[in-house]
Amino acid sequence: MAIKKQTIRANQIITTNGRLLTKEEIITSSESWNEIQEKFFKKMIKQGGDFKVAGVSYTVKIVERNDIDSKGNKPVKVPPLPGERTF
Repeated sequence: MAIKKQTIRANQIITTNGRLLTKEEIITSSESWNEIQEKFFKKMIKQGGDFKVAGVSYTVKIVERNDIDSKGNKPVKVPPLPGERTF
């Protein structure tokens, strides 16, 4: 059972030997993994770092999100209501 495209997010940069991998390449190589290797890969792409799965070295870097919504807008800060207490 291979991992799904949804598992790999846009803010994750996954490389092997300095070469950037596409989602399709990762999915193709994951078809030969067992369940334990899949779970390990999923955990590691969430936290980032260097690791090996099935003898292949991977490096995952997580790009921080900028608090921008899907339309590219920054979040709107609503002013407090009059008479509202802030702690």
